[in-house]
Amino acid sequence: MSTKKSCPAYRLADTPFAGYLSTSKRNRSVFRQMTAAPNPVVKDLSGDEAVEESIVERIFSAVVEQRLPPGTKLSESALCQAFGVGRMHIRRSLLLLSSREVVELLPNRGAFVASPTAKQAREVFEARMALEPTIARLAVERATAEDIATLSAHLQMEHDAHHNETRHEAIRLSGQFHILLAQIASNAVMLRMMKELVTRTSLIIGIFGAPSVANCRDDDHELILSAFKQRDAQAAANLMANHLREIEGSLNLNSKNSGAVDLVTLFSRR
Repeated sequence: MSTKKSCPAYRLADTPFAGYLSTSKRNRSVFRQMTAAPNPVVKDLSGDEAVEESIVERIFSAVVEQRLPPGTKLSESALCQAFGVGRMHIRRSLLLLSSREVVELLPNRGAFVASPTAKQAREVFEARMALEPTIARLAVERATAEDIATLSAHLQMEHDAHHNETRHEAIRLSGQFHILLAQIASNAVMLRMMKELVTRTSLIIGIFGAPSVANCRDDDHELILSAFKQRDAQAAANLMANHLREIEGSLNLNSKNSGAVDLVTLFSRR
C-alpha cells in the first residue's frame, strides 16, 4: 500500500489572510510579493520561495499563452501532483496569483483561472486606449538605437511564430511587445499597469476570441516600429490607438469559449 499522502482540496477557511500573514517572517515575505507588481522579477529567493515563484510563473505563462482557458478549475491535488510539491507551496502560489488577478479564489469552491465578463473586457480596452498611445509616444521620444534594434529582433521572432503557426508563442510574444514599449518609455507605473492589462487581455481573447485569433497582428506592430525608426511619436500614438481598436473589434463579446485542461499533463511537461 502506498504511503504517499494525498493533497487535500483547497479551502479558503484553511488559510485565512489575517492568521496566515501574521505567523512568521517567511509569510510576511510572501505578502510583500503578493502586493508587488504583476509578474515581478524576484531575486535572491530562498528555496521555498524559489519553488513557489517558479510555480507562479509557469501558471502565469500558461494563462497568458492561453493554454489555461478562463474559468479552468485549478485543483490543488492535481497541481501538487504536477509540480511534485506539497499543498502549502501550491496554496501560497495560488494566493500570489490571486493578488495579481490571474486567479480567483472562491469560498468552498477552490481556485479558478480568472474569467472576465464582457463588461470587464470593455473596461480593459478602455484602460488600454487611455494608456498605450501615451506609452507609444513616450517610447518613441525616449528610445535609443539599441531599443529600436531590440524591437526589430522581437518582431522577427513574432513573425517566425506566426509563420510557423506556433500560436502559444505568438500570443506570448505579441503581449511582450506591448510590455517592451512600456519598458522603453521608462515609466515604472505604466509598466506595472501594462503587465496587468496584457494578462487580462489574454484572458479576454481566450474567452471571446476565435481559436485562430492571437493577441495582435505582427504587421500592426511593424507599422508601429516604422514610426520608431522615423522618430514620429504622434504617428506611433495614432497607430497604437488603431491597433487596439482592431483587437477589440475582432472579439465577439456575446460568446464564450472554454475547455477542460488536464493540469497534470500540462505542467508535468518540461
